[in-house]
Amino acid sequence: MTDGVILAAEPINPLLPAVPDLVWGAVVFVLLLAFIGWYVLPRVNRALDARAEAIQGGIEKAEAAQAEASAALAQYQEQLAAGRAEAAEIREQARQDGAAILAELKEQAQAEATRITTAAQAQIEAERQAALASLKSEVGSLALELASGVVGQSLADDAKAGALVDQFLKDLESSQASK
Repeated sequence: MTDGVILAAEPINPLLPAVPDLVWGAVVFVLLLAFIGWYVLPRVNRALDARAEAIQGGIEKAEAAQAEASAALAQYQEQLAAGRAEAAEIREQARQDGAAILAELKEQAQAEATRITTAAQAQIEAERQAALASLKSEVGSLALELASGVVGQSLADDAKAGALVDQFLKDLESSQASK
């Protein structure tokens, strides 16, 4: 009854494949490893090297651009400082010019005021003299009329009348001066 008897054989491990499968798997693995090592890996390395060179070139360009930007910034700051200094000089010169113009205008205004005052005083003196002359003439004719009425005779002689009026005015002035 060998039909019902199971011979005890080596137990089968489901995790371990059979020997021929292991051999063929190892051969394919070695071939695949050789293909990747000789064909794929050099291409990948070349691509990575090209990418590294491109990145390094980009970094160098960025550093050069950074250096140029720093130089341009320094030059800009120097120009800005020079511009500010020049603007300060221009403002100071404008202040000085303004002060000089103001002083000159004050001097001209003072001279003009002095001239106007002198002219006004001269005009006032001339009008005073004219008023005095007119007043003397009026006082003289009034004095002649009064004297004619008091004396009772006509003082029509101009020389006599003029001498009389002059004497009267001198007496009047001397009486006002003694007060």
